Amino acid sequence: MPPRTRTYQAIRKDKRMKSNNSILIVTIILMGITLVVQPTPLGAAPALPDDIQWLTNTADPVFASPEARRGGTFHTALMTFPLTFRTVGPDSNSSFRSAILGNQLSLIGLHPNTLNIIPELATHWAFDLDKKTMYFKLNPRAQWSDGVPVTADDFAFTLEFMRSEHIIAPWYNDYYTQEIDRVIVYDGHTLAVVSTKAVPDLHLKLGIAPTPRHYYQTLGPDFVRRYNWEIVPNTGAYQISYFRKGKYVMFKRKPDWWGNDLHYFNNRFNVDRVKFTVVRDFNVLWEYFKKARIDTFAMNFPQYWHIRSKTPQIEKGYIERIWFFNDTQQSAMGLWLNQDREIFRDPRLRYAFAHAMNVEKVIEQVLRNDYFRLESGFVGYGPYSNTEIRARRFDLEKVNEYMKEAGWRRGPDGIWTKGGRRFSVEVSYSIEEHTPRLVVLKEEAKKAGIELQLQRLDPSAAYKMVMEKKHDVAWMGWSTSLRPQYWEHFHSVNAHKPQTNNITNTDDPELDRLIDAYRNSLDEAERIDLSRRIQARVHEIGCFVPTFMVPYVRQAYWRWWRLPTPPGTRISGDLFDPFDSVTGGLFWFDEARHEETRQAMRKRQPFPPVTRIDETYKMKFLK
Repeated sequence: MPPRTRTYQAIRKDKRMKSNNSILIVTIILMGITLVVQPTPLGAAPALPDDIQWLTNTADPVFASPEARRGGTFHTALMTFPLTFRTVGPDSNSSFRSAILGNQLSLIGLHPNTLNIIPELATHWAFDLDKKTMYFKLNPRAQWSDGVPVTADDFAFTLEFMRSEHIIAPWYNDYYTQEIDRVIVYDGHTLAVVSTKAVPDLHLKLGIAPTPRHYYQTLGPDFVRRYNWEIVPNTGAYQISYFRKGKYVMFKRKPDWWGNDLHYFNNRFNVDRVKFTVVRDFNVLWEYFKKARIDTFAMNFPQYWHIRSKTPQIEKGYIERIWFFNDTQQSAMGLWLNQDREIFRDPRLRYAFAHAMNVEKVIEQVLRNDYFRLESGFVGYGPYSNTEIRARRFDLEKVNEYMKEAGWRRGPDGIWTKGGRRFSVEVSYSIEEHTPRLVVLKEEAKKAGIELQLQRLDPSAAYKMVMEKKHDVAWMGWSTSLRPQYWEHFHSVNAHKPQTNNITNTDDPELDRLIDAYRNSLDEAERIDLSRRIQARVHEIGCFVPTFMVPYVRQAYWRWWRLPTPPGTRISGDLFDPFDSVTGGLFWFDEARHEETRQAMRKRQPFPPVTRIDETYKMKFLK
């Protein structure tokens, strides 16, 4: 992770702002707590501090291309149709959620290469000396997709919304109550967001997104059903225009989007439409791609990059390939053990399971040594990563040692048994292309006396099973954040209940203490030390078996799609993400190359094949 540099510009000091408002006392009954909100006396609005220092940042380099042009329809795919368009509540935390949230801007963002704060909905920001409060000035041009202006009150409504029992989202209820204290509205375009406690990296916590009060009005017990398929106004460049359940979802660009000319949004979000088509089978998706029914195809899978790429469309140059190395946090990809299952309550059995997983053989035989071994769930976080941790390797002797110590014996079929029970567990997964990896693990685990029953499910069904904690072992990875996140995944408050990210049901008092200290610490050195100790404790508990790390992006795309130079950012995880406010929307449609390619294909005239390898941001330890 590159060090953060401060290039913010101090703009000016703002004097106390006053306006005439009537006295208003409002009683809010929320989550069983009665709050009395009493604004300042007649004739005075809440006053900003006299010495406030407003900051902004338009000095960092732009990362889009001035050659980009508007137009075209980008065709991409979904492996399964989402269970809802809601972004909170039951069944909302699916992969499609990122497409919706990508079009919902926050107060501020982070520059993807420098990691400095940059404007989104706010043009300026300021930090209070209490280390709990940030102030923001909204862009007066910011609008919801229905044309209603974004106001400071929409951020106040975010707290009401996220704290409401009606959204059926315990994690959000807790976070926006325990972590965010309040939003102070000074006027229509000036606000403050206050943390419940002083924290480091305050901007990572308080740059919240708005929620349209004018749209929701009043929340009620019918929220989940009522808004299951509603298209909620947003602030980004695109909005869902129409959809057909089970088939596709179409997004359309707003022609008069208020953010078109913003410094870091200029020359981005270039296509007119983005169509997500449901293609439930990866092999079918590949055929769709070769027929140009889908515009890009992820080629991290070695068999596609090395073998299936030997297809006329690529060899004749109609489709181009790119191998782009990034430098970012790595997904915690691996095997997540449900400790509420009797067999995984004993740490010795968790250790034995880990030592029965021959991950290195999978990398060598299935992944053609393209992937790297992931040593823990927290690689790529700079000093916050504990680089001394090494994942448990395949070791039959250690498996025997742990199993015998726990009182297990080999049965007639070679599988460990105790009290009539066999060491046999289900491994739930959803991607067919992962089957060969798991087959090798299964064969090797059998040598160690452990039986893996592979259970491939539809992505929605697999997700639902894991979120309801009904799995034995979940084969999956998690998205990342700028700093390691532990409370969601390992704190006991999220264990033994559905719809939380503690899918291992980890319930460990020592780990709770470390996580609480990490969340409460303001000292960076202390947080770094706690982070490393937390990772060591997670390793000691043994609830997660790390597998692979992929510090790059490999994609194929029809040659009428263009990319900037360099083709992505330091943290890009998808060069053709159409929406993400930080790294998305960099590509564009080249109509001339589209016509040129179509004519060449009709005449069977080839172009030189193109494979680009870009190491601009390649991790130093890989070079």
